[in-house]
Amino acid sequence: MKKILKYLGGLLLLVVLLASAFFVHVWYFKPYDINLFFGKTALQFALSSPEMLSSVRVFESFGIDGHNAKLDDASLASGDETFEKILEAHKTLLSYDDEDLDPNDKMSKDVMLSLLDIVVEGQRFRYHNYPVNQLFGVQNGFPSFMESTHQIHSMGDAEDYISRLSKIGVKFDQVLEGLNHRENLGILPPQFVVTKVVEEMNGFVNTPIEDNILFVSLAKKMKEAEISSNDQQEIAQQAKDTIEKTVYPAYQKLIDYFVQLDRKVSENHGVWNLPDGDAYYTLALKFFTTTDYTPDYIHNFGLQEVDRIQAEILEILAGEGWDVSTGFTAAIENMAVSPQFYYSDSNEGRDQILDDYKTMLVDVEKKMSSHFHDIPEAKVDVQRIPAFKEKTSPGAYYQRPAMDGSRPGVFYANLYDIKATPKYSMKTLAYHEGTPGHHYQLSIQQELEDMPFFRKMVPFIAYSEGWALYAERVAYEMGMLPDPYDNIGRLQAELFRAVRLVVDTGIHAQRWSRERAIDYMLANTGMTESDVIAEIERYFVMPGQATAYKVGMTKILELREKAQKVLGERYDVRDFHRAVLNNGSVPLNILEQLVDQYIVDKGA
Repeated sequence: MKKILKYLGGLLLLVVLLASAFFVHVWYFKPYDINLFFGKTALQFALSSPEMLSSVRVFESFGIDGHNAKLDDASLASGDETFEKILEAHKTLLSYDDEDLDPNDKMSKDVMLSLLDIVVEGQRFRYHNYPVNQLFGVQNGFPSFMESTHQIHSMGDAEDYISRLSKIGVKFDQVLEGLNHRENLGILPPQFVVTKVVEEMNGFVNTPIEDNILFVSLAKKMKEAEISSNDQQEIAQQAKDTIEKTVYPAYQKLIDYFVQLDRKVSENHGVWNLPDGDAYYTLALKFFTTTDYTPDYIHNFGLQEVDRIQAEILEILAGEGWDVSTGFTAAIENMAVSPQFYYSDSNEGRDQILDDYKTMLVDVEKKMSSHFHDIPEAKVDVQRIPAFKEKTSPGAYYQRPAMDGSRPGVFYANLYDIKATPKYSMKTLAYHEGTPGHHYQLSIQQELEDMPFFRKMVPFIAYSEGWALYAERVAYEMGMLPDPYDNIGRLQAELFRAVRLVVDTGIHAQRWSRERAIDYMLANTGMTESDVIAEIERYFVMPGQATAYKVGMTKILELREKAQKVLGERYDVRDFHRAVLNNGSVPLNILEQLVDQYIVDKGA
């Protein structure tokens, strides 16, 4: 028996040594199999981001949760290290010969290359951004992350929450390091950014601690987790002390920086004003649209689409008895001010909006089988954007579900200005953010089997936002918008994306002022002024991103028309949607390859 145990022990040791040697080789050298490379690369980048690990929640089921007490490293040194990893990954990926790969692996290589190529090409523009702005940054991202992502199911989770609060001083110092570096490079934000982030942060630090989202969220989560009263009181006191002594002082240091920066900026320019700004914007368009479209092409296409969609809206308005003789702007404004289209400007009215959004998503899910084969397991919830950042946030956004099923997808609705939520626009917004839009597409992507992990997570904006805009039209084709006014809401949403093509390129390539862009969008969309200002200011800090929606939708529609024409009676929209969705988010050129292959397979 001793000999047998000794033999088994030796065998086990050998297995462990071989496994360790295999791991070391894969981790530090080029893996022999490209899928091992994909896994290694995704894991290396994931391990460098404890916040992302908390979001996707893939390790918690294995009892690995130390990352939940940490924050991402935002230092310049960490950024340098990450960039070196990207360059090394790019070099390694290119070393795999296409001839040695099967079609699926070749596609995964192409997908990853499309990301890495643009990063390598744009390395000289690494600091051409505004990491703290009115839309995103550590100042509002941290509270939102703690409220929406950091889960509390035990006392240990609550202690991790406090640990993260205690680290925010270091995180803010790292962000300040990057801001000072950009300032030295001549990369300064538009003036309105400075004003708005100071206003936002002052509001945050002037909130009594007991009313701050960081404290309120912690208290709510501990109560729901049924942590003992004594432990809740202990953690609550630690939170108060940490917010007072660490969190608020960190915010104040960032406020002080932007107050002094305000003396150095006085204009609101597009990125053309940055060093080599025109080249940077061209690359930004390439990144977000995954095309080589020029600013002029996108601008002119946008103008054409604005004219076409406005004509369709005017035709519907005329059919409903509205006076359209004075043109689009007057006609849409006359309709928009009608009280019949709005909820009461009260807490009750806002609660009703959220309830109605939820009902809309339940209703569309019942009709999905007419246009789709597949239904994801992940559920979707509707919540209001947190009040502390609602004023400067967009009209809505979506957060994907946790991969372990512990958190549903969430459609966040902005209810700050009740006039920005007309009833006729709500269904289209629900379908865009929920089903069959973002929630549906991202849930399908996340639940794909036999797919490298990075492809379950990778975001190509032209694909994902193009799909969500396309989904609005699909919902109309499914019969979900029988009311003519709801269809006007859909067309207004598409018009809004066409106008984006015009104003984004106007701001960054044609040097439009903030005011000219606002005036153009007000005149051509029928949107409220508060929404228009928030949108235009968004384009200033996210150059090129807003063009991806309409470009992506247009490509999907072109490919659908091609499939219908070639396949004839063999065409089934459900098969087309499966071909578009079941490889996850991809660049538009690869999407075209997928649809072409679907056409070949169906026509065989």
